[in-house]
Amino acid sequence: MGSENYKSLDCITTADIAALGIAYENADELRRQLAGIIQNCGSGTPQTWHNITKHLLTPELPFSFHQMMYYGCYKYYGPDPPAWSPDPDDANLTNVGKLLENHGKEFLESKYVDPITSFLDFQEFSVSNPEVYWKTIFGKMNISFSVPPVCILHEDSTHPGGHWLPCAMTNPANNCLSLNAERTLEDIAVIWRDEGDDELPINRMTLTELRKSVWLVAHAIETLKLEKGSAIAIDMPMDINSVVIYLAIVLAGYVVVSIADSFAPDEISARLKISNAKAIFTQDLIIRGDRKLPLYSRVVDARSPMAIVIPTRGSSFSRILRDTDISWQSFLERAYASKEVEFVAVEQTTEAFTNILFSSGTTGEPKAIPWNLATPFKAAADAWCHMDIRKGDVVAWPTNLGWMMGPWLVYASLLNGASIALYNGSPLGSGFAKFVQDARVTMLGVIPSIVRAWKSANTTATYDWSAIRCFASTGEASNVDEYLWLMGRARYKPVIEYCGGTEIGGGFVTGSLLQHQSLAAFSTPAMGCSLFILGADGFPIPQSGPGIGELALGPQMFGASSTLLNADHHDIYFKGMPVWNGKFLRRHGDVFERTSRGYYRAHGRADDTMNLGGIKVSSVEIERICNSVDAGVLETAAVGVPPAGGGPERLVIAVVFKNPDKPITDLINLSASFNSALQKKLNPLFKVSEIVPLPSLPRTATNKVMRRVLRQQFSQGDQNSKL
Repeated sequence: MGSENYKSLDCITTADIAALGIAYENADELRRQLAGIIQNCGSGTPQTWHNITKHLLTPELPFSFHQMMYYGCYKYYGPDPPAWSPDPDDANLTNVGKLLENHGKEFLESKYVDPITSFLDFQEFSVSNPEVYWKTIFGKMNISFSVPPVCILHEDSTHPGGHWLPCAMTNPANNCLSLNAERTLEDIAVIWRDEGDDELPINRMTLTELRKSVWLVAHAIETLKLEKGSAIAIDMPMDINSVVIYLAIVLAGYVVVSIADSFAPDEISARLKISNAKAIFTQDLIIRGDRKLPLYSRVVDARSPMAIVIPTRGSSFSRILRDTDISWQSFLERAYASKEVEFVAVEQTTEAFTNILFSSGTTGEPKAIPWNLATPFKAAADAWCHMDIRKGDVVAWPTNLGWMMGPWLVYASLLNGASIALYNGSPLGSGFAKFVQDARVTMLGVIPSIVRAWKSANTTATYDWSAIRCFASTGEASNVDEYLWLMGRARYKPVIEYCGGTEIGGGFVTGSLLQHQSLAAFSTPAMGCSLFILGADGFPIPQSGPGIGELALGPQMFGASSTLLNADHHDIYFKGMPVWNGKFLRRHGDVFERTSRGYYRAHGRADDTMNLGGIKVSSVEIERICNSVDAGVLETAAVGVPPAGGGPERLVIAVVFKNPDKPITDLINLSASFNSALQKKLNPLFKVSEIVPLPSLPRTATNKVMRRVLRQQFSQGDQNSKL
């Protein structure tokens, strides 16, 4: 919905407001207050909107009134209207604001004005002066090295990304647990609640308690007698146990293998095989409301190595464990002699692996991406700079350790002295909304599909989200109206859009509390990152002007991947890329637009990988399953299509039938068969939105399916259907 459907603010009457279901006397008072704001600020400026959000709009008012105010204010503004603007006094108190107030003139010399005015200059400084920038950030975050690096970045012509923190020795989990000038033993490290316990007090774990729990599990892991550096998988919901296990594996010098708890046995098996995992931590069952979802049995069906199995809360095991497996209680008993004895962290060079995560490639096999010991510091630095996470904050983000945002949440919170907030249950219902209230969450991370569910069911009604200082959003394309609604739930706190990737260890483009934030748009490259939009000739367009094209990244990004376990890293990220300033740019694969006002907007994948519900998946993986569902299907093409109004991609399947004269006419049943197969063999969250029968698939001269052509056709069809 756009501003063309609304009156400008100075034309809105009391009757217009009352027509939204607001009592006439209340509507008249709102109109009177609006008139005062217009008199002081004008009828269509960012200052007008800022005052409306501060003094007029409340979560209790109908969302239709919020829309009337937003679209009425910006009716004649043009593209990228700011939905949130920084206050100079508040900006000076942010992490980056305080840093610039103290060091801005030192860093930027005569160019420095103030934190807001000079923010983009500082971002450019972070790219061009990595030695100074990262040394400063590590100091602010109290990152410790048992052996300091000889430098921050060592450039190497044979290694496009350079070598970061050479010769340094550290342990990121130990940094999460150690004391420093900003942290005490009594600080709250983790806050959580189990679904169904929504009326019970919040559970809290101090840093002292977290340290002892992690030490105990680390001692118990040592009894498994695995070689140091071995891979150990976690396939569990993200709860207090999985966080403790994650930190213990890293603390003890092993490598976490991240597996999402929604995966089918074949997907689990593939990840265990690729990573050569020697053991796996899992849970018997996952409880979601009245449902009990099997997890251990899926791990068994995946032919996993030795499993350490945690019983579902409040019940015994649902099946007998294999002879090779160990119950959680028996596992911990192995280390009771060392209970409360500090585990001496295993310090390694920053090139050592700490986590193996997976992202879909284009061949059907998941791409195995190792994080090294520097990557956690990239994740935490993004949070420090862009979400302003600090001591005393409470950080919630519904996710799982199988996806990069799970480890990100651990490091972004603990390395910055904040508390992790975990809700062990579905984030879609009122239980989660109440948890956000009761935990006093200050930074709430979301993905758009979750926001859509909240808005549709009005899940947040009656809950007080006023403790939130900002939201963050990643995983999918956002929708303007849904995020306007979301901001309104916390009295118009900003949404920091955040886009990156597993191979980046964080974001490359995002937002900032020192900049105006426009809905569903990014306002800045992430600190330490440079962005390039490639023109039709394959080379970067001018960085200062608007344009649209495939996105490329500056090659030297702290924390980014430098190797893959099952693919050639150079071929995937650098081969065939243009040279800029003497360096090969790094391939990313998304189509991005830089707007006339300097914002960035994402326009989906340039290749054949799509994003479904925040999960990147290749078309080939989906097609392989759909092709075998029905004997009448000759071939399929899977395409992610963004809705006309913006938001997450829909899965559309183009189908060519073996007998075009007698195609399958019951597309509803075929769609159900596709869904059943995809959810069983790939991911239970995937769903086909539409099937489009075609006589043939568009192909290149070399017989490759042109999915981009299909995506464009289906997207145009969506837009035409709205006319």
